[in-house]
Amino acid sequence: MSAYRRILVAVDGSAASNKGLREATRLAKAEGATLCILHVVNDYLAMASASMEGVAPPRDLRPLLRQGGERILARAKALAAKHRLEPVIVLREVLSGPAAESIVREAKKQRAGLIVLGTHGRRGLRRLVLGSDAEKVVRTASVPVLLVRA
Repeated sequence: MSAYRRILVAVDGSAASNKGLREATRLAKAEGATLCILHVVNDYLAMASASMEGVAPPRDLRPLLRQGGERILARAKALAAKHRLEPVIVLREVLSGPAAESIVREAKKQRAGLIVLGTHGRRGLRRLVLGSDAEKVVRTASVPVLLVRA
């Protein structure tokens, strides 16, 4: 019997999340588990990031973010398909709050037995300023969390 029947992996297109996706794919294949691939579109964070860089965000950012998320998920699905997996694909849109909340909520909804996240492994001031969704997921998830360092 498999230790994990359902594995949720969150992707954002970064090198760190791609590494997490590769590990989640490997685990799902080895365990015979269902792989759920999640991307969270967060309007607030994108707008805040644009303003921090001194760039005016586009007028209607939501469709652009959704399209970007769909491209990220299509690439993730293609990677899973190379390993003969048919993942559950989920795109969630939130207006505010950290992605960690959406990840934990989706893990519960999907009845995931494991959450896999790629992490940048930031420390010190950078982590304090940027926050850590991975840390928040570890603190709040009711299932094991595997952090894959970039």
